[in-house]
Amino acid sequence: MRQPRTGFSPGVWLALGVLLSTAVAAQPRAKPAPAQLPPGTEAFPPEVARALEARIREQFEGRLLGGLSVGIAKGDLAWTGGFGFRDIEKRLRATPRTTYRTASITKSFTALCVLQLVEAGTVSLDDDIRKWVPEFPAKPWPVTVRQLLGHLGGVSHYKDPKEHRVTKRMTTAEALAIFKDWPLVVEPGTEFTYSSYGYNLLWALVERASGMPFGKYLQQHVFGPAGMQHAALDDFKTRDAWQAVGYRPTSSGLAHSFPLDVSSRFGGGGGRASVVDLLAFGRAVMASTLVKPETGRMMQVSMETRDGRLTDYGMGFATYPLRGHYVVAHAGGQPETSTFLLIIPAERLVIALESNVEDQADLLRDIYSSLLEVLLEGGTRRRPVYATDPVDEVLHEGLYRIFSYGRAFYTFHQAGLGNLPEPGDLPSAFAEASQLLSREAITTDLRAAQKLLKQAHHPRTGKLFIRVGVQMAERIASALGPEALAAYPAEGALPFFEDYLRACEKEHCPEELRFSPGVRSEIARLVGPWRKANAPELRKVSLRSVPDLPLALETLQKVLQDAPVHPDYSEEVLEMAKAPKTAPEQAARLLDWALKNHPGSIPTLLARADQFLLAGDTEAAELLYRRAFERPAGPDALAPEKLLARAKHAPVGLGILQIAVKLHPGAPGLWRALAIREQEAGNTAAAETAVVRVKELSALPSPPPDAVQAAPTQ
Repeated sequence: MRQPRTGFSPGVWLALGVLLSTAVAAQPRAKPAPAQLPPGTEAFPPEVARALEARIREQFEGRLLGGLSVGIAKGDLAWTGGFGFRDIEKRLRATPRTTYRTASITKSFTALCVLQLVEAGTVSLDDDIRKWVPEFPAKPWPVTVRQLLGHLGGVSHYKDPKEHRVTKRMTTAEALAIFKDWPLVVEPGTEFTYSSYGYNLLWALVERASGMPFGKYLQQHVFGPAGMQHAALDDFKTRDAWQAVGYRPTSSGLAHSFPLDVSSRFGGGGGRASVVDLLAFGRAVMASTLVKPETGRMMQVSMETRDGRLTDYGMGFATYPLRGHYVVAHAGGQPETSTFLLIIPAERLVIALESNVEDQADLLRDIYSSLLEVLLEGGTRRRPVYATDPVDEVLHEGLYRIFSYGRAFYTFHQAGLGNLPEPGDLPSAFAEASQLLSREAITTDLRAAQKLLKQAHHPRTGKLFIRVGVQMAERIASALGPEALAAYPAEGALPFFEDYLRACEKEHCPEELRFSPGVRSEIARLVGPWRKANAPELRKVSLRSVPDLPLALETLQKVLQDAPVHPDYSEEVLEMAKAPKTAPEQAARLLDWALKNHPGSIPTLLARADQFLLAGDTEAAELLYRRAFERPAGPDALAPEKLLARAKHAPVGLGILQIAVKLHPGAPGLWRALAIREQEAGNTAAAETAVVRVKELSALPSPPPDAVQAAPTQ
């Protein structure tokens, strides 16, 4: 393997040496992990267990924590742990044995039930669901089992917050009655529309096709064979003493969750399990214990819309590339719980996270990202990418997507888990990719270029970026050895491209497969500064644990100042600024540092904007929100649903919503949320104006859906 080339000055090297040695020494010592492991596994070595627990605890700083249970299995090794309290009032600790509502992870269980019945020949994937659930009224188009499994059936998701306050125990027929008469939201097959109610139809199918109650079928055909000893449908009457008490975040802390009887959504979100159960389930999925290998592979491959767009969802699992890893996953969230199950089949890795606090998707994401760094990326820290020039930001987006899709699909295929797209005319593919990545094309229209780059992996584009990326991964493995591919999730897209061109030189590949001279020039311009700014020494440093933070920030500033593309430390710095123990003066200095070194960072701009909102300066805040929105990634980062989530529990939530409706004047959900907040604030006239706007928008025909559902990009 290559040696790192960083080019630091002696002074910077000296400072980095001090930072690194003290930062590693300052890592907290963890207690031994509890020995509650899935059958057939052994404990991770103690040093790995300590690193895992330290990374998890690092994410708690400044965050509301009720109870959290974590399970990790890699190959035949496993680790589990519990943090906080499953019952805060009684001071009962969360453990790996604690059971939580699994919420939408239940969809993975339901999908397996359906596919078992398909394997048995009882059900066909192309059956009209009315064959099995005739009380579901005929719609303008048939809805098939296959479409429901992939959220392509056009069935509505929840419509009203009251649906999360159901307290009545329901039969299957009563649960179907909630939504069965609603019109479809889109023509089946044309658009990915996530729907728990669609999975309720599949729950009814399982009962009708098997002749068994859904809970009994699950126990006999999924939970039992997988070794999930404590899993069940969540019934208040059968909860044991290990069930977590649920909490919801409020502006003043944690409060008890509102009651919800999940019998209204057993198929889409009605399970409960421990993390040990979820690890057993994930390992059963990888081992093809529950369905045949070919069926399991089908579940883990993204479905596509009729016009050739990948949905990032297979059958019962989300599936997408993440940092070059091929991920199979499902998230869950409902009253009492937040959950996440992540499987990386090619690496034989399962991570299960369960919390008894609602709306913890960000925390769970940060935890599993940190765990991936420890387990698959050499223990280094992979930060988001920041580009000073918006053109470089869009260019790197394209480079990243080719790398991530290419490495993910290649490693998935090499593990015998999936098929690769036909290579097709590779010279034409590389020429087309070069045109999309050209500085001239990007500069002409940043937003249009960004959109094209985010669409270039879809079937309707010939899976261009997947074919190009797979060819690159294959060439690197051939010329530099398969082990070379292990480095890029930590090193990033630019070294992947640099090494591909080096491999081309070594193997004398045709000029047509080396990208255009212009693209090669851009890679050469960016890769050296990137290697320096993302050096292994820096990836080992956590700013949270350095003893001399001013020295660390000063050193980083010198490293980052000449790098057009570099790791983005702003989110890390902002988390430190928000930590409860951070003095206001220190928080202000940290935010100033983030703004100086990452002036286009969307999280940094929004953090400063929210400070203005707290001070009552709405005009200054709006200017910063608009600056963030104008960045190439702005429309995605400030999409209506993300602004709603940002405003949900924020002290400045009203101000955020007032700005949000200016950015998205045609988004009824934002106006509806604004009406509620204005009413709560006693602003009756403003609330009435917002309600009128909701009614006006509801009367308009629906706009055409966005053409892209993008996978995570960093």
